Amino acid sequence: MATPNQALTQEASHPKGLYILFFTEMWERFGYDLMLGIFSLYMLDGWNNGGMGFDSGKKSDIYGTYLGLVYLTPFIGGLLADRILGYRRSIVLGGLMMAAGYFCLSIHSETTFFIALGLVICGNGFFKPNISTLVGNLYSTDELKSKKDAGYNIFYMGINVGAFICNFVAAYMRINYGWGYAFAAAGVGMLVGVTIFIAGTQHIKHVDVVKPLKDGDMPTAKILGLTVLPMFIFGILGYLIPGNILGTDTNDAFIFGCLPVIGFFIYLAFTAEAKESRAIKALLAVFTCVILFFAIFHQNGDALTIWAEDHTDRKMPESISTTANSIGMAQVVVNNDIVSSDENTFNATIKSMREKEDAMPAVTKEELQAKGEFAGQIGQLEKSRKYFESLPGDQVPPKGQDLKLYSTELYQSMNPFWVVVLTPLVIGFFGFLRTLNTEPSTPTKIAIGLIITALSSLVMVGAVLSTNNLTGKAGSFWLLASYGVITIGELCLSPMGLSLVSKLSPPRITALMMGGFFLAISVGNKLSGMLSGMWEGFEHKEDFFYMNFGLVLAAGILLFLMLKWLNGVMRENKLF
Repeated sequence: MATPNQALTQEASHPKGLYILFFTEMWERFGYDLMLGIFSLYMLDGWNNGGMGFDSGKKSDIYGTYLGLVYLTPFIGGLLADRILGYRRSIVLGGLMMAAGYFCLSIHSETTFFIALGLVICGNGFFKPNISTLVGNLYSTDELKSKKDAGYNIFYMGINVGAFICNFVAAYMRINYGWGYAFAAAGVGMLVGVTIFIAGTQHIKHVDVVKPLKDGDMPTAKILGLTVLPMFIFGILGYLIPGNILGTDTNDAFIFGCLPVIGFFIYLAFTAEAKESRAIKALLAVFTCVILFFAIFHQNGDALTIWAEDHTDRKMPESISTTANSIGMAQVVVNNDIVSSDENTFNATIKSMREKEDAMPAVTKEELQAKGEFAGQIGQLEKSRKYFESLPGDQVPPKGQDLKLYSTELYQSMNPFWVVVLTPLVIGFFGFLRTLNTEPSTPTKIAIGLIITALSSLVMVGAVLSTNNLTGKAGSFWLLASYGVITIGELCLSPMGLSLVSKLSPPRITALMMGGFFLAISVGNKLSGMLSGMWEGFEHKEDFFYMNFGLVLAAGILLFLMLKWLNGVMRENKLF
């Protein structure tokens, strides 16, 4: 596997500030993806087991809304950084808010749960668009412009180094100490990232420049008045509309709330001076297409996590299980008389145990510990039973024995693993094409990424078919292969999207347009929760992935049809 330093040295003469931003973002993503990797599992786990006890519909609704909002706020954070706060101050403020949110999640309370989500949503708004903007600003000189795509690829690998490591920490903390300690670890990671950023600020401060307003520019207060206030008003109206246009009240509220912000960007595109107008329109066209990429890509934390939990054969080989169990990294499912009993007996036994648990005193430390251990036993029985439901009978262990499983969180590390492995190859491949003067334009790379992403859904069709309509379990290699394919698409699209915004945006509104890119991600993320919520409604589960395939394929074809125009705008701006 390529290390971060090896990837960074492959492209000599990158700015020193890239190292600082690389490791800052690495630790930010350690916290962010640690939280996201266990988010759905935490919401589904029973309240007495330390989880939130939500049903699958509420879980997907909250997941999609959270992911949507966490990428909607960068519009505001980018604007304030451009006009008032500057990028470094915004990044530090956002990082501290996110750390506070993760620590709040470590407290088992529904009130602190939603406070925590609010803190992370607001913090990400200040952090995410501005660190990405600083990467682009480092490559603003003529001698470095040609390295901007590679710089964003390297920066993107930093994101995924943190995302790879975090799931092992999440699994260890959850298995051995519980949900709260896992979320607290995310907060610690975020604080490490902020510390690195502050320590290295001397390598970045020269590109942290607040852009002065030009004649005719809309004042900041007016922009906020025309977008944020209507966003809340439209969101409330969407929530209060009788019935559900888009499935749930929160879906309606979110999409309605986005309309004023989308309208603002359209207004911006048609009122800017001619050259800037064409560039903004090109960016908005690309943003529209990449929405469907993120609608599929971010199902990794919901639909694909549930697939790994319930329908993937996670048994550890004996050569690994002994060591993994000794260091607290194995998830154990056990067979006993309760687990193997008929459904009525099992349900009655669990109900009786719940009643006994509720009647247990919990005043002293010892009583609290006993109550927690009893809740853990109940959770163990429920998880074992669920795992065995679709496991072939000859693979279920005899009564009194157990199986050691890979923790579900670890499957979240497949995507960042592929990013770390494949990033140097992608950089090298496009670098080789550059030497032949045949490197595709940035919009072309994004279009290719969409088509490759569509193919990853076909891999999951194969996974479903291999289970004989979910009567068995799929091998782990199906998820590994699907994540491998989608990662190639991701590397052609996500860092290239960041690079395209940095290249085409008018300099005075770069962070604002970066916020527009994250708005597209926001809408895509909300759609990912909406699509994941449809999983239970498909009788033949392969049709769910066929649907994903068709949606992304359509977006890819649409972008290919626009390439002549998009490349023309790139040439006009002397970008290739």
